[in-house]
Amino acid sequence: MSSKRDFYEILGVSKSATADEIKKAYRKVAMQFHPDRNPGDKAAEEKFKEAAEAYEVLSDEQKRAKYDHYGHAAFGPGSGAGAGGFGGGGMNMDDIFSQFGDIFGGGGFGDFFGGGGSSRSRGRGNRGSDLRVKIKLNYEEIAKGASKTIKVKKYIKCGTCDGNGAKDKSSIQTCTTCNGSGQVRRVQNTFLGQMQTVATCSTCNGEGTIITNKCTTCKGEGRVFGEETVTINIPAGVQEGMELRMEGKGNVGERGGMNGDLRIIIEEEAHQELHRDGLNVAYELYISFPDAVFGTEVQVPTIDGKAKIKIPAGTQAGKIFRLKGKGFPSVQSYGKGDQLIHVNIWTPQKVSEQEKTILEGLKNSENFQPKPEKNAKTFFQKIREMFEQ
Repeated sequence: MSSKRDFYEILGVSKSATADEIKKAYRKVAMQFHPDRNPGDKAAEEKFKEAAEAYEVLSDEQKRAKYDHYGHAAFGPGSGAGAGGFGGGGMNMDDIFSQFGDIFGGGGFGDFFGGGGSSRSRGRGNRGSDLRVKIKLNYEEIAKGASKTIKVKKYIKCGTCDGNGAKDKSSIQTCTTCNGSGQVRRVQNTFLGQMQTVATCSTCNGEGTIITNKCTTCKGEGRVFGEETVTINIPAGVQEGMELRMEGKGNVGERGGMNGDLRIIIEEEAHQELHRDGLNVAYELYISFPDAVFGTEVQVPTIDGKAKIKIPAGTQAGKIFRLKGKGFPSVQSYGKGDQLIHVNIWTPQKVSEQEKTILEGLKNSENFQPKPEKNAKTFFQKIREMFEQ
């Protein structure tokens, strides 16, 4: 939710850098902060993800052009995709390793750092699935941001075995087929010579360990179905249909596998009097004919309360007043919208005999004859100009 660093700055290249220079720079940064070189270092892991997100954009010609023109706003919430095409929550480790696993050549990050595959995949069970929840917000919550605490029914870590799926520590043994690597190498003779391939160990399913006696609570999965209380901090300015992501708050993975993510879908609660149009708020104001003639002062609803506005004498139907900064904030913190007040003059559908007599007397009065200005703007021109400003 916080402001992001410049992608070029993250990779340490200039804006005129070539595709090859960007690739080399990413390789260097990823090497420095790779999880295998910085086990347990959360700061390094975040820099590793940050570099992958920067490379994902700058290595794509079209995405790079959008970024150069609009900056992070080109890929933020409301733009249709996250910077890396992964939504509002950025990239996770699975995204990175599946997307850029061959950036160093060979079989991926693990091969580059030595050994037969990244150590991050050894001894780990299947990744947990993502969960989706819908959060409904009213206009005030959208304008100010909100914190929502909800209960999520999901797979959680088994408390009996602490997530390893075994009855006790002695029930976990190193796989003798792959010797704990989770992979097996095969050498085949072909007419071109010997060819070596690497495959996931079928005995331990790539985990490197075998459970001889399973935990009786979770039946060896390392997780059980339960409930977790989650607090979701929602930034100001979100819109209907926008998706946020909380990494690791989805279903717990099997036997220590990576957790899935919690995806939050934003829903807007309709307002009784206001209508949202992007960052702007629209309000239909109805006034009487005498008030339009003589002018008046009225109270109008806004997102955060009431506001007084003056209606000048002689106000015409279709007039639009603007309350600067009374709209919604941009989720990227690029300013705020306005409140637009569209004036409607109420025409009574029934009149008394006395009122009818008065109106008949005014019907042919010169001041009551329509005299629109020749260069007066139409309603649609006014609306278009409002949104263009």
